[in-house]
Amino acid sequence: MNNKKFKFFIHIVLIFFTLIMLGPFIWMFLTSIKTYEESIRIPLQFFPKDIRWVNYQIVYEKFPFLILYFNTIIVSVATIIGQLFIVSLSAYAFARIKFPFKNILFMGMLALMMIPGQIFIIPRYQLMVGLKLTNTLTALVLPSLFSVFGVFLLRQFFQSVPIELEESAKLDGCSHFRIYWQIMLPLVVPGMIALGILTMLNTWKDLMWPIIVNRTMSKMTLSAGLAMLIGQHTTYYEQVMAGAVISVFPMIIVYLIFQKQFVESIAKTGIKG
Repeated sequence: MNNKKFKFFIHIVLIFFTLIMLGPFIWMFLTSIKTYEESIRIPLQFFPKDIRWVNYQIVYEKFPFLILYFNTIIVSVATIIGQLFIVSLSAYAFARIKFPFKNILFMGMLALMMIPGQIFIIPRYQLMVGLKLTNTLTALVLPSLFSVFGVFLLRQFFQSVPIELEESAKLDGCSHFRIYWQIMLPLVVPGMIALGILTMLNTWKDLMWPIIVNRTMSKMTLSAGLAMLIGQHTTYYEQVMAGAVISVFPMIIVYLIFQKQFVESIAKTGIKG
């Protein structure tokens, strides 16, 4: 097989798997413009006979999307800013500062990634109750300000920075925080962008915690609010899918804007100094 045929074969394979990945999104959009009967029909009807854009109007009138969007954006931005600052400080310390039991602490922290996150829900809820923060947006932000994966990701980036830059800064009398803030941080911007995108995705789609800690619609995020579209006896799937399309659209825009930095940062994760 010559080079051109091999590249053609690779492109066909990639297109095939791309269509498989896009399949659920295509189905979600097509279902959002169907009638109720078409959305529950068996055998499944892929394309709608009549396009019903009114489903979007119904969902918009049924739910306070502006409030849900506002809450989700506030929670996402606050979580991203807080997590990037705290996580980058921790990652810099583990990558560049020598202190007792550093490797043991880092391995112990990585071990937390093997524990299911659901185990921490009850302690987190009890903590929010003790702080009297239930049914507030603050309760959605505080538990997400630290990320073990984020520390691991940014630690790899800090370790890839030449040690000579740090040594030169120390000779000039720079403190650790000044080295971190003025020298190291600008060099790991791709990693920060990748972590920011992942944090935003996790925050945007988080369903379980917002439903548990908040009760009123005015304090819910998009994912929790859309869950209310699932009825106890009857679920209008075309409306659920219309709400899902409305909620996922901003994430697609964000990824399309930062996809180059995201792919670059993930590719560099394994680099070590």
